[in-house]
Amino acid sequence: MYCGSCLRDNALAAEMMARGHDVDLLPIYTPTTTDSRNVSDGHVFFGGISVYLQQHVPLFRRTPRVLDRLWDAPAVIKAFAGGGVAVDPKFLGELTVSTLRGEEGFQRKEVLKLCDHLRHEKPFDLIVLPNSMLLGLAGPIRRATGRPVACTLQGEDLFLDGLGEPYREQALGLIRRHAAEVDAFVSVSHYYADFMATFAGLPRERIHVVPLGVALDGHAPPEGERAPGPPRIGYFARVAPEKGLLLLAEAYVALRRERGLGPARLLAAGYLAPEHRSYLEQVKATLASAGLLDEFEYRGTVSREDKLRFFHEVDLLAVPSPYAEPKGLYLFEAQASGLPVISPAHGAFPEVLGKTRGGRLFRPGDTGDLAAAIAEVAADLPAWRDRGRAAASAVREHYSVARMAADAAALYENVVAAFARGERLGAA
Repeated sequence: MYCGSCLRDNALAAEMMARGHDVDLLPIYTPTTTDSRNVSDGHVFFGGISVYLQQHVPLFRRTPRVLDRLWDAPAVIKAFAGGGVAVDPKFLGELTVSTLRGEEGFQRKEVLKLCDHLRHEKPFDLIVLPNSMLLGLAGPIRRATGRPVACTLQGEDLFLDGLGEPYREQALGLIRRHAAEVDAFVSVSHYYADFMATFAGLPRERIHVVPLGVALDGHAPPEGERAPGPPRIGYFARVAPEKGLLLLAEAYVALRRERGLGPARLLAAGYLAPEHRSYLEQVKATLASAGLLDEFEYRGTVSREDKLRFFHEVDLLAVPSPYAEPKGLYLFEAQASGLPVISPAHGAFPEVLGKTRGGRLFRPGDTGDLAAAIAEVAADLPAWRDRGRAAASAVREHYSVARMAADAAALYENVVAAFARGERLGAA
């Protein structure tokens, strides 16, 4: 899959490298997958196979590192990951808690491997963890390198909430405990900074905001006017309950059967995990029961080039996520291509659309209000296309990868300077 966090971190690292910074991007668990040039290191730390074996088979907690290299090889990990392995968080509670225990967990050997690597590299100014579920590494890394550690916050609450008890509360307790080892937290939105202070008990005064930025190459509003034809409603995100494709299908049925929308098309693209195949079948069954399945098309995971074409092919994008998202990468990318968007009025979406003015908000989880929002946009597409073009300019001003890299570099430099003074940087 193309993971939104991997896309964000890879884009940030690539842009910082282009600006002359010396950056190493280290994959954790699996090789990173992006839809642009991958700048990550060739090694995989905390290899997914090693981590799993060490959790369940005590023998593998003591195997020599030369043997670990066999199943830590990126090609081997990719082969297993590509075999349709389900990663439902409710089955990963013990593993998550163990990883958060750091040197005290079953993955102690992996902690030592990573610390040894960092210790023998050229000195870093700062080490940044990609999410709070890896906070068990903060203390060991800080001691091994003598350098400050930051942690990005970008959507881990969804996974943590899915762990079930007692693992959810144990994980949150460990996150709160390890927060003292972190010099700064970096949230991708103001919404998520406030949310994680409450949800995870993190100190709000040490959570800084570096808004999400996207690589804009290839993104542009379409030239000229669209050829006349039935309205095309687009969905571009993972096919999973937390993204809301079923809710969109129900709204589409209401539009076509109750609200007088003429012939139309519902086009979807995005990663489908093995555990969510039945969810897609539920979406299809909803449309089939209304005699509308022939108006639906699911295109699966697509390349960057196909994504850019998709944004020009549809008239509007609707991802009615029931989950209050901290970022929503698709929202930025669609608007960067001049596409009007329809989003639920929660999470980071009001914050983003308040700056871009390129979309319409609706009441979260309300099928009727979602249908009304789609009908409003579809009824006046020329005006909404003009707003989409203006939103594309706003994305370039507020949410470009260049802006994200500049903001991140400034924050990182301040964290390093505060560390040199023996201080912790407080939020502005």
